[in-house]
Amino acid sequence: MNFKNFQKTLLFLFVGLLFVACKKGNEAPEETAKLSIDFEKYELANGLDVVLHQDKSDPIISLAIQYGVGSNREKAGRTGFAHLFEHMLFQESENVGQDQFFKKIQDAGGTLNGGTWKDGTIYYEVVPKNAMEMVMWLESDRMGYLINTVTESAFYNQQEVVQNEKRQRVDNNPYGHTNWVLDKNIYPEGHPYNWQVIGELVDLQNATVEDVKEFYDRFYGPNNATLVLAGDFETEEAKAMIEKYFGEIKRRQEVEPLKPQPVTIAETKRFYHEDNFAQAPQLNMVWATVEQYTDDAYALDFLAEILSSGKKAPMYKVLVKEKELTSRTSAYSNTQQIAGEFHIRITANDGVDLDNVESAIFESFALFEKEGVTDRDVERIKAGLETQFYNGISSVLGKSFQLCQYNVFAGDPGFIEQDIENIKKVTKEDVLRVYNTYIKDKPFVMTSFVPKGQMTLIAENSEKAPVVEEEIKENVEKVIEDKEEEIAKTPSNFDRSVEPVQGPAPELNIPSSWNAELANGLKVYGIEQNEIPTVNFSLVIDGGHLLDDKNKNGVANLMTDIMMEGTATKTPEQLEEEIEMLGASISMYTSNESIVIQGNTLTRNFDKTMDLVKEILLEPRWDEEEFARIKTATINQIKRSAADPNTVANNVYNKLLYGEDHIFSYPSIGTEESVTAITIDDLKAFYNKNFSPSISKFHVVGKINKEKALANLKGIEEGWAAKEVTIPEYPITNNRDKSSLYFVDIPNAKQSVINIGYVGLSRNDKDFYPAEVMNYKLGGSFSGNVNLILREEKGYTYGARTGFSGGKVPGTFTASSSVRTNTTGESVKIFKDEIAKYKEGISEEDLNFTKNALIKSNARRFETQFSLLGMLQEMSNYGLSPNYIEDEEAVIKNMTLEQHKELANKYLDESKMAYLVVGDATTQYPQFKKMGFDEVMLVDKDGEEVKMKNVKQ
Repeated sequence: MNFKNFQKTLLFLFVGLLFVACKKGNEAPEETAKLSIDFEKYELANGLDVVLHQDKSDPIISLAIQYGVGSNREKAGRTGFAHLFEHMLFQESENVGQDQFFKKIQDAGGTLNGGTWKDGTIYYEVVPKNAMEMVMWLESDRMGYLINTVTESAFYNQQEVVQNEKRQRVDNNPYGHTNWVLDKNIYPEGHPYNWQVIGELVDLQNATVEDVKEFYDRFYGPNNATLVLAGDFETEEAKAMIEKYFGEIKRRQEVEPLKPQPVTIAETKRFYHEDNFAQAPQLNMVWATVEQYTDDAYALDFLAEILSSGKKAPMYKVLVKEKELTSRTSAYSNTQQIAGEFHIRITANDGVDLDNVESAIFESFALFEKEGVTDRDVERIKAGLETQFYNGISSVLGKSFQLCQYNVFAGDPGFIEQDIENIKKVTKEDVLRVYNTYIKDKPFVMTSFVPKGQMTLIAENSEKAPVVEEEIKENVEKVIEDKEEEIAKTPSNFDRSVEPVQGPAPELNIPSSWNAELANGLKVYGIEQNEIPTVNFSLVIDGGHLLDDKNKNGVANLMTDIMMEGTATKTPEQLEEEIEMLGASISMYTSNESIVIQGNTLTRNFDKTMDLVKEILLEPRWDEEEFARIKTATINQIKRSAADPNTVANNVYNKLLYGEDHIFSYPSIGTEESVTAITIDDLKAFYNKNFSPSISKFHVVGKINKEKALANLKGIEEGWAAKEVTIPEYPITNNRDKSSLYFVDIPNAKQSVINIGYVGLSRNDKDFYPAEVMNYKLGGSFSGNVNLILREEKGYTYGARTGFSGGKVPGTFTASSSVRTNTTGESVKIFKDEIAKYKEGISEEDLNFTKNALIKSNARRFETQFSLLGMLQEMSNYGLSPNYIEDEEAVIKNMTLEQHKELANKYLDESKMAYLVVGDATTQYPQFKKMGFDEVMLVDKDGEEVKMKNVKQ
């Protein structure tokens, strides 16, 4: 995992608390957040920093270890090592076998991952509390007992995986090379931020085992690490375990702290690139600034928000509203450990000349200088941080991350108090000062990325960026013979080959829920959870995309957007500001089967937040100007997605599986033609016909009881009258009877997107959950068979999965992956063969693994308000009992090998599936004619058969 701007993200997740308790007259003080998180910090003799935080609200623990090494510790010509090494640490160690890290954690009911960014690397696990010692055994083994297991074959495999991650995230994505161009020109050669975290492809290919061993010895010692344990544990027992497992690991090389290395840009540099995947031009402008935790860093964050975020922002007023050059403006400050940058990124509307975008940005700067910054602007930004703080500490993993970050970068896990004070100190004068210091009239680096063949759209005086595109070649298997010799064991005070015994797993403890029905028929579901003073809620209105007219597809999606643009009594700008001043968030989205209004707010502001929800729901503004903007934005989004291989794959797959008579074969966002034809009267008709409490459910979770929750729904109960709504039913007519290979051409794609499957089950089908359990070992987890082969054994992909989806309407069984282009045919065959093989049955060991992973993970299922909200939504949507998770556990516990095999044979038939590949047809399509499919055809992005030149039929 590549944690881009990871520390920066955590800052805004975790540092809130800008309003202290205040008392007016005889009123009670408002409830406020704690200004800190309780912790204990100490250091082992070998230099390992240990931070402990107890939280007994759920029977789980989180262990996070952050090493003081990111891509900033690499050298030119040896880039990508920190990220590559992160992958290596998941392979094996002296006492933990190949691919066992993921399997053992999942078998315990836990989850794990790691992340690398420019300034650090972190590994983490969240498990039921009975597995705490096992986690310490695993983490300590890779910290102190790993390097003897780094073999040529294991290293080669992860080189391939990381290269595929680069292809997936960078090479096969619109604008994927942007950050490479920017960093190469912001930072001079040799500066630690001159290269990308993912590394240069040539460096990844040239890395050696010796390089890895040297990197490990230099940076992966306990004296360059912070360990944070958070959750339900006893302190003395935890300390004893930490000493046992980590205390004997020897110190390694001393790592000198990095000093700030801010840069200056002497003159403006302008570059362009013709992007193979872009469908719209994009402009980036970047100025050099300062490192994190400086006074200016805080003010720069505020400047970015005020310039670009919301309808009051000068960039929005000029670029979106006045000139209609784009549908969204973005600015952000990226202050890191040793240097910083200020970014503006504008993805323009179709056909817009980037010269016009550049000049409009400077016009917005002039407007900013004219209008200035108000105290209310500053307070508006501060208001949401308290809610964000609580959201950030709602999980033990969130608290582990926070404590790690502050300890490593500020030297104190409790730095949050100072961080908060620094934010509280920001004034409007500070915002203007940093604008004048770093942005106004200062040189910058600019990129113009335009679609291929649209050179007229680049900004003037730009030079060609030296982006290196990988050439598609024949796949040549690199055979490496590892010498079969016993792994040398590093001496230890105890036998580390013995895995710690786990105590009894925590019992299932489903939170109590309540439900009610209002006089207008609105059903209400709630869970009171008092850990943090916030409330999460959702209003789910059945129908969604199902209610779309195929001839005017996309109305439901546009409804989602227009209803957030003001109310009858509030302009779009006023509504936005009122939500922000409450520190709340309210959003809407459309799914295949519903329209959802979702929100998050402080408990003390729930009543005012619900007043706004009532206005949004019952008093739409139908703002014509905003509707025109939304249509333009939607059409441009559709055009941009036309070159995204994943979106193309999803759209074509649904068309092939559901058939043109089913609404699910049409993308819920609509098409260019359908959205163009939609009028605001169409939206009004949809609203008047289909919005009714009779098909709606309200869910509320947080520090609020049933009585208060229902009291705050009175306005909706009294003002929203029920009506009869009929949701169309679409028969599934596209019953497959053969294996069909469909190929969509994306010329020069560096990866192929593969989707394999057919229409399966609805969520209400009695076999749906048993089928999900059956699928788990095939591809329902990292340790699924298809992932272990395609990623861990072959190195062809960053990940491969299989799974069932389904709502009230039958969903699909889908096997999917993005694979290196020159492994496309073999990857499709592996999927096909593994699905067929799975029907022969699995082992008792694999069934037990499935049962443990699914049952024990329920200990993590109820930790956050957001996860509880999801549970309520599932319960209400499908008419499940409050104890439905108990019923699911019974399905898992009672499943036999015979039942598993029966389900596999009933719901997995590779001979009748659609096999869709989206990739480079010139090099990959011809092979499929010889692979035994019943039919093989090229199709376009609408799923229609085409004939293609230059491809041998």
